[in-house]
Amino acid sequence: QVQLVESGGGLVQAGDSLRLLCAPSVRNFNNYARAWFRQRPGREREFVAAINWGGTLTNYAETAKGRFTVSRDNAKSTVYLQMNNLKPEDTAIYYCAETKKGFAGPEVGEYEYWGQGTQVTVVS
Repeated sequence: QVQLVESGGGLVQAGDSLRLLCAPSVRNFNNYARAWFRQRPGREREFVAAINWGGTLTNYAETAKGRFTVSRDNAKSTVYLQMNNLKPEDTAIYYCAETKKGFAGPEVGEYEYWGQGTQVTVVS
């Protein structure tokens, strides 16, 4: 059962920006900790950013620091990933995940719910 839905991906030029959204696909979901992961072509799924249930704590992969910002609007049960200064190496399928915890780390196994992913393609 898919309980998270990502959107906002697309094809952009290097240096451009995108905002990804992660929203629930079922009624009365939750506002627990969520994270963004991505899977680049030929690579394993990797951590991008995480945000706690209250939106006061965040964590970023080194490659995302200074360029990406994760935020949330709990009234809408939606988490965002603002991606600025995109690079060709950011091309990947981006996934949203949630765990039944207030906060979690960068490991795939820590997360219970996943979306289907949204494609981000960056060309130069």
